[in-house]
Amino acid sequence: MFANADLPGTTGPFYKSFTERNRMTLPTQHQEPPGHEALLQPAADHGEHSYTGSGRLAGKVVLLTGGDSGIGRAVAIAFAREGADLLVSYLDEHEDARETAKWVEEAGRRIVLVPGDIANPAHCRELVNRTIETYGRIDVLVNNAAFQMTYESLEEIPDEDWDRTFQTNITAMFHLCKAAVPHMRTGASIINTSSVNSDMPSPSLLPYATTKGAIANFTAGLAQMLADRGIRANSVAPGPIWTPLIPSTMPPETVENFGKNVPLKRPGQPAEVAPAYVLLASDEASYISGARLAVTGGKPIL
Repeated sequence: MFANADLPGTTGPFYKSFTERNRMTLPTQHQEPPGHEALLQPAADHGEHSYTGSGRLAGKVVLLTGGDSGIGRAVAIAFAREGADLLVSYLDEHEDARETAKWVEEAGRRIVLVPGDIANPAHCRELVNRTIETYGRIDVLVNNAAFQMTYESLEEIPDEDWDRTFQTNITAMFHLCKAAVPHMRTGASIINTSSVNSDMPSPSLLPYATTKGAIANFTAGLAQMLADRGIRANSVAPGPIWTPLIPSTMPPETVENFGKNVPLKRPGQPAEVAPAYVLLASDEASYISGARLAVTGGKPIL
């Protein structure tokens, strides 16, 4: 008989990361928005030491928003190791963005970092222009950047927070898609980050959850609108994923129990979401459009 350590599949980087994820506990903690990777306890796993590429995105050019940290960093690492070059936008988290760039460059790929607020339509258009100026085309657009805050009542939600959430999460997506599509060829892919909240909205995340529902609907309609051009549009719906957004936008006691309400009884790691983006960006997904791919730790979405 095999000892457990000798069983096939029970050694190596993936097994180590898998067991660590299942044992992970979250201490009470708080950060100021938008949060920073270096302050996360425990540190998140973006696939730095576990993701292995196989050329699935070789030669593709990607415009990725919110790529400095969290899911965006994991997507950037995975895409680079699959052979893609990137332009990554972020708000102002320069240290986190430089760390993302380091991993992309170590994978032998090019990356351009562009800070700025995508709530500004002109900045959205500038991101597209910079991508075209640098690489000459856009093969994949990943709309991932988002803003969220927690509120206990409707009256507590400031008007400016409601507006900012919509401008960042859904209006920017419209402006980015509108500017990017004329530069995208047959076979190109648009991937939008929705959420499990698009299906089962958390009342304390009312503005955020509302935009995530809008993203799912926008994506489904966009897929039909772009079908004649051969451009696919899909969304990924993550569940509870351990990113700086969590301790910077939720009460400390909520952070401590984050992710325990899904069937897998734990939060997911950004590295566990990134493969969904790789699939949707790849030519292997040539017949997948208008889909919402759930990565929720076993919590169904309709």
